Formats: sequence, structure tokens, C-alpha cells
Amino acid sequence: MLRSASPRRTPSGRLPKTLGALASAALLLPLLSAAPPAGAEAPEAGALQEQFARAAARHGVPESVLLAVSYLQSRWDAHGGAPSVTGGYGPMHLTDAVTALAEAPPHHSDGTEDARGDSSRTVRSGAHSPEPAPVPADGSLPTRLRTLDRASALSGIPAEELRTRTAANIEGGAALLAAAQRESGRPASADPADWYGAVARYSGADDSATAARYADDVFDVIRSGESRLTDSGQVVTLAAAPEVAPDTAQVAGLGLRRPADGPVECPRTVACEWIPAPYEEFGDGDYGNHDKGDRPVSQSIDYIVVHDTEATWDVTLKLVQDPTYVSWQYSLRSSDGHIAQHVALKDVGWHAGNWFVNAKSVGLEHEGFLTAPDSWYTEAMYRSSARLVRYLAARYDIPLDRQHILGHDNVPGTVTSTIKGMHTDPGPYWDWAHYFELLGRPITPSAGPRAGVVTIRPDFGSHRPVYTGCVAAGEACAPHGSGAVRLHTGPSADAPLVRDIGLRPDGQESTTGVNDTGARASTGQSYAVAERRGDWTAVWYLGQKAWFHNPAKEPTAVNARGLVLTPREGLASVPVYGRAYPEASAYPAGVPVQAVSPLPYQLLAGQRYVVGDRTPGEYFFAPVFDSSGHTVVRGQEEYYQIQFGHRVAFVKAADVRVSQS
Repeated sequence: MLRSASPRRTPSGRLPKTLGALASAALLLPLLSAAPPAGAEAPEAGALQEQFARAAARHGVPESVLLAVSYLQSRWDAHGGAPSVTGGYGPMHLTDAVTALAEAPPHHSDGTEDARGDSSRTVRSGAHSPEPAPVPADGSLPTRLRTLDRASALSGIPAEELRTRTAANIEGGAALLAAAQRESGRPASADPADWYGAVARYSGADDSATAARYADDVFDVIRSGESRLTDSGQVVTLAAAPEVAPDTAQVAGLGLRRPADGPVECPRTVACEWIPAPYEEFGDGDYGNHDKGDRPVSQSIDYIVVHDTEATWDVTLKLVQDPTYVSWQYSLRSSDGHIAQHVALKDVGWHAGNWFVNAKSVGLEHEGFLTAPDSWYTEAMYRSSARLVRYLAARYDIPLDRQHILGHDNVPGTVTSTIKGMHTDPGPYWDWAHYFELLGRPITPSAGPRAGVVTIRPDFGSHRPVYTGCVAAGEACAPHGSGAVRLHTGPSADAPLVRDIGLRPDGQESTTGVNDTGARASTGQSYAVAERRGDWTAVWYLGQKAWFHNPAKEPTAVNARGLVLTPREGLASVPVYGRAYPEASAYPAGVPVQAVSPLPYQLLAGQRYVVGDRTPGEYFFAPVFDSSGHTVVRGQEEYYQIQFGHRVAFVKAADVRVSQS
């Protein structure tokens, strides 16, 4: 997520915070944390497919086109009449950002985090939060954020019905598509291939590349076909039509701008433009908002970190272009999957709150809000993000697994004092299972029922644990699908949640808070099995045995194989670290030695943890604006990365032994 701390340096080397910039995010924030609107209805069983057919016939839109557009926006879900992260309603994602405006959801950091995550730079107090910007008039919003009113005018259906009635919403979307076809000067053809330009216009994209990529995705769905159980409990099916070949030249007649030219590093399968983050000096040794590097020559890129922005698209772009703020490599827009690149991949962004991870990662910020369970990300953004991740993984040989494709909530604190301030996005409502399907690495069993490793994998739609604190402390969040399971001290839902002494040194148990990661395991994360008892499975987690409900009929994990480690013979415990820094003797003259400080956890004899990478101790020394003095310190001490709790961690290779499980 976007940082609460700005990396602007003072002459003493300390960093002030800039919480105030995020307050302006209230400018366009949808009302995401509220319950679905009164009167929101779900179609009767079996009716949804028929609603698409009727709307398509009434407006002269090919049914396959209407179904595919809806799939790309919502996967045919209605979300109970609640808006998406960009104020879109219903299966057709009709946008009404003005009605959906509200104050930003609670920020999910305690404000102490240094987003750069380097112990040589600290944070000082003095943050301020100016008054939120006024709500803009409807006419000042981009077209993509106000399609609902136009759908109402075209269809004659009141706006409130378009928000809350599924059949009306589909009707409004069909009316928009038909209007787009008329405006292009083309007849209401029965051939889906003739609708490429109308589909591109429906995206609301303001540049030709994004509109074209959106239409390409819609027609990919038409050719491949889809079938799924929606959130209203109905199966909707789009039969495959591999022969459909649209006229892609139609997008040229839409009069859209070309995206900004620049040194973008993106696959051809996405729409990407260059909106650079500033690398500039602005007095008293201050500079921002990233560091120059020479990756992967100087050091490998091993991680991709998934964030959510906690801000709208326009605010996100303003923040990343502020030299006193922080940076990340890419931003992704929810409405249409458009991508903006801000920092060259060879350079190091300040995004993860852990300098070791920053120096070896690429940061992706997705337009969205963690504490907003009624919100939903579009299929367009998921697909665009997955294509970008596949491209990056292939370019830098990054394994497509959850030890390397991290959420920001999986990045560890650097030392004990930073654990509480680490961020928790993208949170329990990010659909990791669907994301990995799009990555071409679905999470499936790789071992039998007595395997020594399990990989978390609940059914996202039906698995709805209670979370609290989305709107107010202790108040239950709206029910929503989740990819995370909750961990208990015993094989019972009544047993206390396990404790995280890093988050709560006083020993209090974890909570159901949406930002509390102390007793949480997420889809794709793998853990060593400690015990199985009936419908419950125990894993080793933060130095203790942790139980989660895993019934055979509705499993929340799959059995897997993997490397595990345990303390070597003769050691009762080994320390756990939040970064893999070199030993003191590895530092050359002029480079201050970075402390190898253990976290407050212990990996005890007899416990086992799943291994990710083996890596040498490494530190990227980049203290000043002049990058000629930047250097990478690499030691002889080697570390293993492990899945230790909800976050990854590191242990020294010399302290442990590794085996296959």
C-alpha cells in the first residue's frame, strides 16, 4: 500500500512522515465499507443467464459480447449491490463515483514504518493530516467513473435500480454497448467480431492502448468460453467460440490519446505507459524518491511484492510523482487494468518497509482498499497484473510461488521495533487462488493425505471468516470471501488464537481484526504439518503449534511436498531474522556495518518450516543522491528464507539442517 511515511531526509539523516498526502485520497474514494444498498436483490435461481439473453436481444447486442464484457468486469458477480474500488455497480460495473464517495477507510499502519526499511534512516514525528479535498462535481470526473447515469438515460431505468437490481444493471450495460456501436457508425450486427470498437469504448479507457487491450481480453473470453458459479449461487456459461476474429482496427477510430512514451518495461499483452517517479535532489542532502541501481547485474531480483494503494488512481499518480514521498515500480488501475511504470527495474523503489526486500524486489501497487470487504477488484486488473508478473518472473527467473510473489503483508519487519509498523495489504480479501490460476500456477495437491507439508487453499467465495475493524474497532466487517484461515492454539474454534509476540510483547492473543496478521495463514503459503486430528490440522507457526479447520469435505488446504528445515543437532533453538545481512567482516572501509539483529521469535528444536530460497548475506549501500558511491556488500554467511508466520523470515544456514518432506 502507499506509505504513511515519506523518505525525505533532514541533514541529520532522519526521515519525516507524510500522512497528510493520503488524506487527499478522500477525493474519489468509493463508499466501500458500508453494507450493500437497501433493496439490493439477487436474481432468482436460474434467472441470471436468461437476464443476459433478454438484455442482449432487446438492445441488439450479441449475447456473447455482453457476457464477456460482464465477465471481464465482475466475473458475473453482483456483489450485493455494493460498489467496486472505482465506484462500479453490478455485473456490468456501471460506475457512479460521486454517489459512492466517502472518507478513506482506516489506514493500516500505525504510522511508525519507514517505507525504505533501512536502519540508517529513521522516522521523526511531526506528521499532519490536512482537511480532505472537497468532492468534485460529476462533470469533472473521467468518463470511466460515471457510466451509470448515461446507462440510466439510455435505458430509461432509474439510477438506483441500476445499482441494486441485477436485471436492470445488465440492461443498462447492454444499452451502453449498443450506444457505443451506434456512435462508431456501425450497425447492430449479430456477428461478435463486428463489436471490437464498441467493447473498447465500453472500457472507459482514455488511451488507445488500454482500450485495445481491454477489448482483446473480452474477445479472448469469447474465444475460450467461461463457466462459473456466481456469488448469487447460479451457474452462468459462455460457450467457446474460437473462430471469432474481431476487426481490431476499429479502435483507431475512437479518437483516444496515445499513452505517454518512455522506457516502459512491460509485456506487449498489457497497456503500459511511463509516468516517472522523480529522482532529484532538493537541498540539505534530501532526495527522492528511489535509489539508482544496476539490477540484476549488481544483485538479483528475487521478489515481486503485491500492494494495494489505499488511494484512487489520480491520487496514486500524484503521490508517486512527489519527490518527498516514496516509490514503487508499477501502478495498476482497477477499472480497465491500465498500468503505469514509475521506476526502472534496474533501480530500487521504496515500497516494502524492509530494505533487504526493497533492494531485491519489484513493487506493484493495485488500486484498492484493504478495509473494504464490499469492494471488489475487476477481472481486468487481475489479468493485467498476472501478465505483468509472468513477464517479470520470466525475465528475472523468479519462481511463481508464495515465497517469491509476496503480499506486502508477508514482508517481515527488519528488527523487533519495526514489526508493529509493517503494513497488512493487500489483506484477506485479495483472491490469491484466482491470481495464481491466471499466473498459470494453480494451487493443487502435490502429495497424498499424510504429507508433511500443506499449502493453504480455502474456497475464496464460500470461505467467509468473520473479520472486525473495517469501519470501527471491534465492529464486524461485512461478510466477504477470503483466502485466509485463522489459527488457534488447539483443534477447536473455541480455542484462543495463537499469539504473535512481535505484535504483542505482553503475550496477549491475536484478534479477528482485519489488519491483525498474528494468527493468519493465506492462500498459497506452505507450512510443515505438526499434527492432524479429525477435521483440524496443526502447523508450525511463529515457534508454536497452530491449528486451523481443514475438514475433508471442504478442505482449506491442499497436501504438498517441499523442503523443510529444523535446528541442527545439538541446538535447542535458532534465532530468526527479518533480513539477511552480511557478517561484519564483509563490509569494506567506508561502509557502516549493519547490525544482524534477531527478531523476538525462536525456531525451536523439533519444529519444521518450509524453505524458500538460500541466499548469501547482502546489503545495498545507497546513502546519498550521488549513485557513484552505491555498492553491494555480499558476505560468506548464507541464509534460508522460510515461511515462519504470516510473514516470511530468514535463518542462518549454519544453524539448521534441511530435508525433503
